[in-house]
Amino acid sequence: MLENLMSIAMGMPGGGAGQEQQSPIFMFGWLGIMIVIFYFMLIRPQQRREKERRAMMDNVKSGDRVAFSGGILGIVANVKDKTLVIKVADNVKIEVSRAAVTQILEKGEQPSESEKK
Repeated sequence: MLENLMSIAMGMPGGGAGQEQQSPIFMFGWLGIMIVIFYFMLIRPQQRREKERRAMMDNVKSGDRVAFSGGILGIVANVKDKTLVIKVADNVKIEVSRAAVTQILEKGEQPSESEKK
């Protein structure tokens, strides 16, 4: 009882009995560990997927069969800088953004369901 009164009088937080303050280095260490875990679990895989997607979009060429985010399937008739001209039926061509491409399909391949990541 006397120790508690003495610690309160001296201004020690929490009664001061057996409690020690953690060093700021310890807190920054945990913060650093959490940032590293966050980077390897979230940021790095997303960068890898984006790199693969950019490589796929850069490899689109005339004659490729492609699937788009809206569900349209077609054959690339012309490749422009930011767009693609797609043949979807006889005498029907549409121009779409390169960013809409979700898959490049091989001959006879059906589009697969995209996984939500």
